[in-house]
Amino acid sequence: MLTLPQPDAEGIYTFPTDLAEAHFQWQQDLSKRKSEAPILNMPAPLSGTTYFIEQRRPTGRPVVVIEPHHDDFALSASGQFLARPRPLTVITVFTRSASIDPAFASDFPTVDAVSALRAAESAAALEAFGARRHLLGHSDATRPYRAYDRQRLDQITHELATLLSDHGDAELLAPAAVTRHPDHLLVHEAARRLGCSWFWEDLAFWSTYALAGCDQHLFRARVGSSLAPELADITESVLDKLTLLHLHGSQKHPASKRFKPLRHAWTVAADLVDQPQGPRFAERFYHLETA
Repeated sequence: MLTLPQPDAEGIYTFPTDLAEAHFQWQQDLSKRKSEAPILNMPAPLSGTTYFIEQRRPTGRPVVVIEPHHDDFALSASGQFLARPRPLTVITVFTRSASIDPAFASDFPTVDAVSALRAAESAAALEAFGARRHLLGHSDATRPYRAYDRQRLDQITHELATLLSDHGDAELLAPAAVTRHPDHLLVHEAARRLGCSWFWEDLAFWSTYALAGCDQHLFRARVGSSLAPELADITESVLDKLTLLHLHGSQKHPASKRFKPLRHAWTVAADLVDQPQGPRFAERFYHLETA
């Protein structure tokens, strides 16, 4: 692994540039590396730029990820599975979307066009994991956001239960719904109903990367002490995680947005006080505490 920059008191202004240079060097290294595991050449669906990533060799208990939208797993929890790969199945609930950066709205003017692009981005980003995919086909919530419909929650819970019946003792992973987006809140509740006890910290909205005080208060008021936080060190996989964010390019434009999850990962890692000194990046997860 190349030396990683840190967004410290001085580097906070140069961090995206420094990390971009480290990522470029990492891509150059991978393009020339001879590895036991295959090195995948993956073109980004939006730009056509080719990225390189080592295919993972998953082991251990399978995991079924239930994500609200196509990029939520990559944003929030992919570093953990790049560093410690396990057999993955990813179920994406809301796959009909008109949500795209305004810079590309004229190129993808319909729901069908946007949905196809986002599905292609997701497929590319999940290739390194060898993940199985299921798309439920529901439509995103639209602004102005309102509380999700309870009948829709019942329907989606039933659909998820049907899919999960084929996955034996796989562990479930879903969003903790730190954000206030109704799609995240619905998926979190559906996952709880289905016995999920492992959740990731949502990084779906830029304004919540630093967990603004209002979001912290709302989240804690909702979950109380039932969700216990834990950190996963993703330092060794942080450049590969950035590759996944580049593959989700249309939803991370301009490019500076692609570095915000990693800067947040650096601040989260400050709580790893018992770890050796050096560049550290982490993702935050939560476990449901039972009596």
